[in-house]
Amino acid sequence: MADLEAKRDIENISLDILRKSKSFDQFPTPVEKIIQYTELRIDKDVDLSSIQPGFGYKISNKISHILSKVRGVFDFSEKVIYVDLSQSSAKQNFVKLHEAGHGVLPWQTGTHDILQDDDHSLSPSANEEFEQEANYFASITLFQHDRFFDELNKLPLGIEASLHLSKHFGASIHAALRRYVEVSSKKCALFVLENIAIEGNPRSCSIKDFFASPNFDKSFGSLILPPNPNKLPFFTDFYIKRRLKTDGAVELETQDGSVQYNYHFFSNSYNAFVFLFPFGEKQRSRTKIIISETNL
Repeated sequence: MADLEAKRDIENISLDILRKSKSFDQFPTPVEKIIQYTELRIDKDVDLSSIQPGFGYKISNKISHILSKVRGVFDFSEKVIYVDLSQSSAKQNFVKLHEAGHGVLPWQTGTHDILQDDDHSLSPSANEEFEQEANYFASITLFQHDRFFDELNKLPLGIEASLHLSKHFGASIHAALRRYVEVSSKKCALFVLENIAIEGNPRSCSIKDFFASPNFDKSFGSLILPPNPNKLPFFTDFYIKRRLKTDGAVELETQDGSVQYNYHFFSNSYNAFVFLFPFGEKQRSRTKIIISETNL
């Protein structure tokens, strides 16, 4: 989002809702309590993952054509949120708040009868203004503004902190990792690897997204990946189906030369995440997080 004034307006609306719904410092973030305060409604009798054209749900004809890839819908006239209930509860939390964003941002009211959201409109790569605004509202509300930064600073630098914070706030690991990098004062970055289907090679992947903290950008600028990034060690971690790794090392080229990085690796059934920080970068903490593959 490029409009700073719009960001401030969204932040003020989110803060007001969190305060008046008495949701600050409630963990995990009480999403349904927040939505109830806004006087919007979640229709739990409709599962978007099951709707096919002509399916006989008690649902407005306006959305009877929805396909299973739609993750969330907001009906402006009825002030009702519909969700793909096949998603994890953590992903549903973000979707619900995204749809609520469409409902509580006053300048979006009256512009549509209905808005449908898929994986693209719910992602950081969404380029439509209303979707960017709803994503921003969902993120800052779910992570309770500076509460996320406060909790982050209590923890050591590493992917384990994001895994812990995702459970603490009731967010997906993907959302928590991205937010961690966005607000961290440390030099850190995140690669998101995506499984792609190639004939004859069912486990192949590519880089889907890259996020860097402000200090990482300032120190290193753009990373220069090799012509064949599949030879990087964290790609190997993906191919051998590693779940969690916290002792990785990799050398990557930057605009000013090569830099040695530590990396932490985590993979779920959808994506793999590579949390990157330069040798020597630390965050002092008295808290020790112990996460094993068995409790992920």
